[in-house]
Amino acid sequence: MAKKDAPPRWDRKMQQRLARGEAAALGELYDRFASLVHGLAHTVLGDERAADRVTREVFVHVWEHPDAYDPRQGPLRSWVAALAHRLAVQRLRATETAALVRAGQGSTEELERKVRHASVAARADYIVQSMPAPLRAALELAYFQRRDYRQTAADLGVTEEEARRRLRLGLQLLSTAHDVGTGPGAPPEYGGAA
Repeated sequence: MAKKDAPPRWDRKMQQRLARGEAAALGELYDRFASLVHGLAHTVLGDERAADRVTREVFVHVWEHPDAYDPRQGPLRSWVAALAHRLAVQRLRATETAALVRAGQGSTEELERKVRHASVAARADYIVQSMPAPLRAALELAYFQRRDYRQTAADLGVTEEEARRRLRLGLQLLSTAHDVGTGPGAPPEYGGAA
């Protein structure tokens, strides 16, 4: 296993290419992470056009500030996801606050509850996208197709014990979606973004 202070080679090279101003590097980065960024933004905002704007803002920020990424803090994917999350939450707070002022009703507590809910949903999406494929496949069968562990085992061609293990691990990872500040690969925690 790689050391914490040794980031993946692709991440380091991508940062160097972006710092040199290579437009092709931005294109590669966009191709690799645009669906992740857009998905997180859409989960937080619930609006396609707003998610499109946040996606553009994220890649503009990455282009203009490639040195803001510190490879020692974690993967480039997590940094980009955290940036998307932070910008989407900022946009949600701004638009909801403006709506509260215009309507003259609601409260900041309601706004923060909505932001928290959107953040948890975005974090859960990120966790599911980032988990190993065998865990994700087991959860998808159990959740979307309503399979129990025996049916999941048969569908995946694994033992019942292995199916239970995959479901348990997948659910343990998902349970961290509520734990802001903890858990593996969490976008909101990278670099203090929230």
